[in-house]
Amino acid sequence: MTSDQKVHSFEEVSKHNQTKDCWLILSGKVYDVTSFMDDHPGGDEVLLSSTGKDATTDFEDVGHSDSAKEMMEKYYIGEIDPATVPLKRKYIPPQQAQYNSDKTPEFVIKILQYLVPLLILGLAFAVRHYTKKEE
Repeated sequence: MTSDQKVHSFEEVSKHNQTKDCWLILSGKVYDVTSFMDDHPGGDEVLLSSTGKDATTDFEDVGHSDSAKEMMEKYYIGEIDPATVPLKRKYIPPQQAQYNSDKTPEFVIKILQYLVPLLILGLAFAVRHYTKKEE
């Protein structure tokens, strides 16, 4: 790796998202992995799914070997301009329904779900008992 490597913009790197032209961003560095697409143990789909974003987390989560990390050096083509990388989206939790302090309707439904089958069963036994022929 030489010190005069090119600094790439995020937009430029994002354009390289095809099997025949694939660049990845890992830890602020840009790698042209096009020639490695066919040889990647996880297949080219794994690499393509990591294009257009900072793939550092994806790479680290897999737990690559030291030899895999050393192999990356030959694909290194420069640095990413951090000013061009979009900010990570802040997680916004989904809106929750308002707390219902009056649980009566829910309670009634649960009681009915229990009582109605029991009433049907009791009615069936009563009908059978009273309609049974005496021998």
